[in-house]
Amino acid sequence: MDRITNSLLKEFTTEYSVAATDTSKQFEHFCSYLMTLRHFSDSFSTDDVITGSGADIGIDGVSIIVNGCLVTEPEEIEDLLETNGYIDATFIFVQAETSSSFDTAKIGQFGFGVQDFLSEMPKLPRNDHIKVKAEIFTEIYNRSSKFKRGNPNCYLYYTTTGKWVGDQNLEARRKSVEADIIDESLFNKVAFKCLGAAELQTDYRESKNSISCEIEFSEKVTLPELAGVQQAYIGVLPSSEFKKIIHTNDEEIIHSLFYDNVRHFQDWNPVNKEILETLSDEHEQAYFPIFNNGITIVAKNIRTTGNKLHLEDYQIVNGCQTSYVLHEASIGLKNDTRVPIKIIATNDQEIKNSIIKATNRQTQVGDDQLIALTDFPKKLEDYFPTYEGKKKLYYERRSRQYNGQDNIEKVRVINMTTLIRAFASLFLDLPHRTTRNYKSLLKGIGKDVFGADDRLEMYYLAAFCHYRLEQLFRAQIIDRELKVARYHILMAFRYLAQKGEKPKANNSNDMKKYCEEIMILLWDEEASKNLFINAEKIVQEIADGNFHRDNIRTEPFTEGVLSKIAL
Repeated sequence: MDRITNSLLKEFTTEYSVAATDTSKQFEHFCSYLMTLRHFSDSFSTDDVITGSGADIGIDGVSIIVNGCLVTEPEEIEDLLETNGYIDATFIFVQAETSSSFDTAKIGQFGFGVQDFLSEMPKLPRNDHIKVKAEIFTEIYNRSSKFKRGNPNCYLYYTTTGKWVGDQNLEARRKSVEADIIDESLFNKVAFKCLGAAELQTDYRESKNSISCEIEFSEKVTLPELAGVQQAYIGVLPSSEFKKIIHTNDEEIIHSLFYDNVRHFQDWNPVNKEILETLSDEHEQAYFPIFNNGITIVAKNIRTTGNKLHLEDYQIVNGCQTSYVLHEASIGLKNDTRVPIKIIATNDQEIKNSIIKATNRQTQVGDDQLIALTDFPKKLEDYFPTYEGKKKLYYERRSRQYNGQDNIEKVRVINMTTLIRAFASLFLDLPHRTTRNYKSLLKGIGKDVFGADDRLEMYYLAAFCHYRLEQLFRAQIIDRELKVARYHILMAFRYLAQKGEKPKANNSNDMKKYCEEIMILLWDEEASKNLFINAEKIVQEIADGNFHRDNIRTEPFTEGVLSKIAL
């Protein structure tokens, strides 16, 4: 391995607390992370995508992205379908070799492994990681009638520390594998890429940057100087330029751009159907700028060179529905069809929140949800790092927010999805809803979760509990087999740490004191380890050897754990 790749690998292993000590295993985590990041920009644990550990059918990593979410459990598919009304999936397969050369035989083995993964009658033995990924695959294809954009996309990445020069034999083998998988007729798009050290180094450096793009914005008006706003423009943007804002290099939509938008894509409701009809008509496309309310983008920074704008760390805070429909219609869209757009650069969170609230009044959105998705996350973002040293955590309010900060262990970064699941387990006694009925938890935002007056200590405690438990999984102190029940372990831990009922009021001083007493236990690594092991034993006893998700992710299982704790 060359010195530069080796240096980047060491940096990655430290920042992401990769437990593996073997270089080849570390390289699997490294490559699986980078290849996943090409299609998914939120933070995630590489433990959730790594599959290589014997009986891995020649595949080191599998990432499955559905409707913008990295799916780790089969139960999530039905929940995502209920939430969005459709399935838009991408499969990513990774083979990582520390060798400095590419091998035709290994390319073939990798391809055969992927084909066996796709088969209804597999021939190769499968480890537990592969089995779970295959279950997810089956859950997706059992709902193929909901593939609104056609079949899923499939990407294969064979990575080494060498240099891909397009050798005739290697290229022929690569194309043969690609053709074989295309012949399966399962995917809309199949791409097999062989990447060497140079590409991995570039990907790693880009992973350190926040989301950015460069557009040509000539038909614009510069708004007058405004306090707290660095730059602001309003105008119309050719659809070809707008695609650069919302698309990856593979023309997939960047779902994380809509984090600050208070509504997810509402599928084909009457309004979205009308937008699509307009964009599908060659004559009416020209009238799109006067038919549509437009899209509002808020960026942390904008660099201008003539009519070129370079947007850094940006979010689409209004226009989620329009953006998704433009994405759906992109194939038949004329490049010169105009999109009405506002682009604002500000670091003032109050101004950003006001923009979100004002622009989202065009359709009905509750005040509590607006507050929960704008004001409350900012409080958490500011609060988590106030703890010193090893007590410090970071709340990721924007995708890749902390990627460029080398002094931060990335395992200390927690995003909204993980935090809500941990909070629901600790304080709502709903670990069985963390995957199978996650949609019901989202409905409680602004009330049960992210309440405007909730004590921030509750959320820090939930985040640190999750962080500490993941530490124990990585160190193999708690068996990874129990990851399926990790949210039940979190619930049991809270009850063991504080016997009796929790305070009834989330905004009370009693709740603050209650959380702080548990924090003292959590900050003591040995004491918290022993308590988590006791929580694990309770879950083990209730499971009685049955760790199938249909047993664990149920209300009766939760009730069983609670009953055991009460004894």
